[in-house]
Amino acid sequence: MRTMAEDALSIGLFYGSTTCYTEMAAEKIQTELNTLFDSPVVTLFNIKDVPLKKAEQFDVLILGISTWDFGELQEDWESSWEDIKSLNLQGKTVALFGLGDQLGYADWFQDALGMLHDELAILGCDFIGYWPNEGYDFIASKGLTEDKSYFVGLSLDDENQYDLTDQRIAQWCEQLLGELA
Repeated sequence: MRTMAEDALSIGLFYGSTTCYTEMAAEKIQTELNTLFDSPVVTLFNIKDVPLKKAEQFDVLILGISTWDFGELQEDWESSWEDIKSLNLQGKTVALFGLGDQLGYADWFQDALGMLHDELAILGCDFIGYWPNEGYDFIASKGLTEDKSYFVGLSLDDENQYDLTDQRIAQWCEQLLGELA
């Protein structure tokens, strides 16, 4: 295990949540990473209550977003979307996670995740935490890498695969720990 003193990292986890599923995933990620680091390195923020500008204060960012309906942004992210362009995140390490419904909205699964990734890529962020596109059943997604073998962040589907969420979060947090080393 690594300690905060050894790493001197500050990790800000920012999320938007309408139905609390993204919030619950964010809390699980915070708990898992704090356990892996053996220190409370992850600070949690709901973007409904905290301006995105606060993200500039952290070394590492984890951002959580859900896709709504036909590939739409979650409402808190939609309200803050224009603020992203003004952020100074050049060289920041960023990991993303998204929630979506792969069966009910198979043509738009994780679209908001991909939209957030593309918006942040313009700012010069360094991304970690890409997630394999295995074990999902959907038609199309803006959340995939160019070669379509990975999602641009952890992909969760609490509607259809809730039983896999905790395992995926644990594996992803271990992956992040390795990529941050």
